[in-house]
Amino acid sequence: MSAIRLLVLGAVRQHGRAHGYQVRNDLEYWGAHEWSNAKPGSIYHALKQMAKQGLLLAHEIAPSTAGGPPRVEYEITGQGTEEYLSLLRAYLTAYDQRPDVLTAALGFMVDLPREEALALLEERVRKIEQWRASVTEYYMPAEGPGQYGHIGEIMNYWVHSADSGAEWTRGLIERVRGGAYTFAGEGEPFVGVLAEGEENPFAAGRPHYGDAR
Repeated sequence: MSAIRLLVLGAVRQHGRAHGYQVRNDLEYWGAHEWSNAKPGSIYHALKQMAKQGLLLAHEIAPSTAGGPPRVEYEITGQGTEEYLSLLRAYLTAYDQRPDVLTAALGFMVDLPREEALALLEERVRKIEQWRASVTEYYMPAEGPGQYGHIGEIMNYWVHSADSGAEWTRGLIERVRGGAYTFAGEGEPFVGVLAEGEENPFAAGRPHYGDAR
């Protein structure tokens, strides 16, 4: 699983139509360049690839202010929306992937109805509990990691990670069930993207040749 596809599709979807630099700016605003593979080159590559795959529609607009080829704005297609929602649902329940997969999904979970998000998070807890049960069939946490020499620290880490992941997810479920946040169909969503020309206080500050596109 890769977070970049979900992040790019979600950013374009929130704008309705956005050029590559807007998508990059939003992802840096969310700090995605620090916790995921959403670097400028990866973002611009993902935009072009998903346009070829029919997930995004590319619109050529006025020539670039840098004097290069026309700037391209992207719009999510029906197929792209299906892919976006499919990735979002899969990533909310994924428990054995890199942290950026869950982090990306959390950024867009409110695009789902509240009850569906709750069901997916509960499924995440069930998967974590099932995985933990399979590990503790042969590794007994109460006996400590030393039972397998220093290699036991690996299993000890896995079990602790599972326990903390399940605990954190239960806390999120409790907050969402208690009415936290605005989910799909409940009213005006939280605005998590920058307006055109709005300064980004978290920008990486490093230009990329793709910015002009």
